[in-house]
Amino acid sequence: MTGPVRETAYAKINLALDVTGRRPDGYHEVRMVMQTIDIRDSLELEADEGTDGIRIQGSGKLPGGQALSLGSDNLIWRAAQRIREQCGIGSGVRIRLEKQIPIAAGMAGGSADAAATLRGMNRLFECGLTDVQLREIGKELGADIPYCISGGTQLAEGIGEKLTLLPEMPELILAVAKPATGVSTRYVYETLDTIAGWKGEAPAGMLIHPDVDAMVRAIRERDRAQIPALLGNVLEAVTVPACPEVGWIKALFASGGARGVLMSGSGPTVFGIFETEEDAERAVSLVRSKELASREESFVTRTVTPGLSRPS
Repeated sequence: MTGPVRETAYAKINLALDVTGRRPDGYHEVRMVMQTIDIRDSLELEADEGTDGIRIQGSGKLPGGQALSLGSDNLIWRAAQRIREQCGIGSGVRIRLEKQIPIAAGMAGGSADAAATLRGMNRLFECGLTDVQLREIGKELGADIPYCISGGTQLAEGIGEKLTLLPEMPELILAVAKPATGVSTRYVYETLDTIAGWKGEAPAGMLIHPDVDAMVRAIRERDRAQIPALLGNVLEAVTVPACPEVGWIKALFASGGARGVLMSGSGPTVFGIFETEEDAERAVSLVRSKELASREESFVTRTVTPGLSRPS
């Protein structure tokens, strides 16, 4: 057993997100390109020999001011418990969480924290599990967790567990804003099911499917012009009508000179790709001035490849 270990949990955005069907088990078939960005949570894990339980310390607020649960319904707790079961660990563990990723934002904050917990528990208790094994465990907990084990630029298929590593992205400057209001992921997918029906094509114009293959080619070719032009998210058809602030933020980013704008995941977070950090800062300031996003949940960041800088 090692001393305390630290792990970084990076947020993600979707450069392209398509949903192609609904499986009998309720999961959805997806094709999406995911990308790590440089906004992060930090976790410190330490063995607690005096107990056989899991204690999480940290804070965070859900939309509406509700406190983030740090009990057994939290993905961090479930990930830690899964490793304890897998590796026969009798000792308890203390986990300290410092959150920076907005909660319920479509940026995989909870999944990233769970993935960091799997990595951290593996290191702390010297389990010797490979990333492949960690991804298998993560798949049981949430569809985005396998991706978050290593992050970077990846094509995700199936329910999100079939991953293809893509070449490192050219660095992009991003303005990011999460409106105060949002829509639950469950509502988004249930409404998408109603629109699509999955027994044929949705009515013309109802769903706009992104060209995921073209996005993959643009990334492989490091085409900085095509990547912003090919942004697309089929879930916007549901979330934007239900949460018009998403559309308003997209319009403000576009008017501020963004080369491409998109909602991430099921929303409500919006990001814009800008040429300069100054342009991105002005766009974020404009969104704040319209009171569409708080200072804590609107910021400028960049794409990043976390494997190059993962803490030891």
